[in-house]
Amino acid sequence: MRTLRSTADLQYIVQRTFALTPSDKRVWGRMTVDQMVCHVCDSYRVALGEKSVSVASVRVPRPVYKWLALRLPMKWPKGVPTRPEVEQGVGGTAPAEFAADRAELLSVLARFCESEKSLSLPHPIFGEMTCEDWLRWGYLHADHHLRQFGR
Repeated sequence: MRTLRSTADLQYIVQRTFALTPSDKRVWGRMTVDQMVCHVCDSYRVALGEKSVSVASVRVPRPVYKWLALRLPMKWPKGVPTRPEVEQGVGGTAPAEFAADRAELLSVLARFCESEKSLSLPHPIFGEMTCEDWLRWGYLHADHHLRQFGR
């Protein structure tokens, strides 16, 4: 199971992120590549406690939803709504300059991985999260959005 705890998996995400270019086109969804970079960065900031988000209402019990999302061997579905505070065009950080935004994402990702012992905040959809849950989520979230741009 891929996770940001693994140096190889982390490097895989870093390499794919570094390969992004401002001309990359989305395969699905509404975000541009620069918006996606800011969205993923904002999402890591939520886990670090640097950005607040509202709690989502869910139809499935949170522990079940979390287990399905983090443990099933399948790619995340397209089109699952995000929280407004990290949604581009609503409350998410607006893109500025692509190379600087990508560098900021890589910096925040490094802090996220280095802060693993303090990753204990609840997730706005999944609820209570262990450090292992956050590191798994961190990999899956980045992977989902990198695939959105063919990376």
